[in-house]
Amino acid sequence: MSWHVADVCDPRLATLLAGVDVLVHTADDRSLETPRRQRRTHNIRSAQTVLTAAAAQRVPRVILITSTMVYGADPNNEVPLDETLPFRSEVDTGLVGDFVEIEELAALARRAHPGLSVTVLRPAPLVGPGMDTLLSRHFSAPRLLTVKGCTPKWQFCHIEDLASALDFVVRAETEGKGGALAVGCDGYLDHAEVEEIAQLRSFELPANLAFGTTQRLHRLGITPAPASELKFLVYPCVVDCATLRNAGWRPAYDNVAALRALLESRSGTPALVGRNLGRKEVTITAAGAAGAVAAIGTAVAAHHLRKRRKN
Repeated sequence: MSWHVADVCDPRLATLLAGVDVLVHTADDRSLETPRRQRRTHNIRSAQTVLTAAAAQRVPRVILITSTMVYGADPNNEVPLDETLPFRSEVDTGLVGDFVEIEELAALARRAHPGLSVTVLRPAPLVGPGMDTLLSRHFSAPRLLTVKGCTPKWQFCHIEDLASALDFVVRAETEGKGGALAVGCDGYLDHAEVEEIAQLRSFELPANLAFGTTQRLHRLGITPAPASELKFLVYPCVVDCATLRNAGWRPAYDNVAALRALLESRSGTPALVGRNLGRKEVTITAAGAAGAVAAIGTAVAAHHLRKRRKN
């Protein structure tokens, strides 16, 4: 076995792929702290480079990783969704927009390079040690946000199960030009079960208030994710993961164990709609639903005050 250190966005990557049977691309950027334009540029360019380099060196198979978020979160989603359904999310400024573009690149590569098999693994929301995501910050909030008229359904994927699924797919004998495979725990948890396990209560807001406020805060740079990603925390997006299950792969974690892993790996910093909170905001938010809206308002006021002082 030989090891090479290379820039996954560098076209010279192709020179290192001679003799490679399967190329697994995991070097995407999912950080909430990376500026969105920088993250988008890296994620799209790296996927393009990997696919182009693999085709140039006649690598038979490439595996990319996106997310079940590409199926879209909607209050009317069936539970579970059939993983063979076409993805419905649209390109936006959030991470899900990156995933949609990567999926489109994979589809283009299959058409442009008939000898290249491209498989996309779509994990459910990832949990595990070191994961700092919108999901983990959601569970770091004093209370869980819900929207009026809809009860969330929860499905997770532990990072160890994603690694296991990658190993399974790499070793599997495949035919054709690849496809998309969902990866996650079997079934789902009702929101009441999640509240009990997490020992957190929820507060409910009207959908237009929750999404409208989140989008305004995102435009101001106060929250790291757009309103379109908040939908995945309040609307169901549960996928059946049937193909891998029927092929013999099984997750080591169920949803309860995965949720406990998420809770154990929280940073300890309170958060709201993905934004880490200061002490004063935590005190306000702990008062309840009205306090949560007040905390968001406090963040907006503080942001404008800082801008005025700079001017």
